[in-house]
Amino acid sequence: MPFVSISITREGSAPGRSATTSEEKAALIKGVSQLLLDVLNKPLDSTFVVINEVELENWGWGGLPVPELRKQRQAK
Repeated sequence: MPFVSISITREGSAPGRSATTSEEKAALIKGVSQLLLDVLNKPLDSTFVVINEVELENWGWGGLPVPELRKQRQAK
C-alpha cells in the first residue's frame, strides 16, 4: 500500500486560499498513482496520495525561510 505525500507552497495566492486548483491536484494524484502502477505494478486502488499546501513563510531552504532567502539572493 503506497503512501505518497506531496508538499507545495501556496505561493501567489491570498492567505488561506489555495494556489493550486482542484484540476491540478487531481492531475498530480492521477499522475503519481499511474507512475507507481507503471514502475512498481502497484494497483491504483491501493495507492494513497496526500497533498499538503504550506504557507510560504513556513517553507525553509538553506537554513532560512524562503522569503528571506529570496531577498538575500536578489540583493546579490
